[in-house]
Amino acid sequence: MERHHLVPEHRRESPVALICSPCHDQLHALFTNEELIEEYHTAQKLREADRMQSYLDWIRTTNKTSIDVRTSNDVRRRR
Repeated sequence: MERHHLVPEHRRESPVALICSPCHDQLHALFTNEELIEEYHTAQKLREADRMQSYLDWIRTTNKTSIDVRTSNDVRRRR
């Protein structure tokens, strides 16, 4: 499990959520820090995010503790 700061770039004040390492990597591959701050600043909002649904459906069927994640071109353009 890893600590995910729900408000990136404001780590001292940010609440944290404990999430598995693969999910943490996937969050940062799919969302920019700005999107995380503005739209996905709670664990519930992250779980409900459309972009996470197919990944969450898949990861729940595995016992993987690490995955190879690459930032999508879409996220690179938004950064």
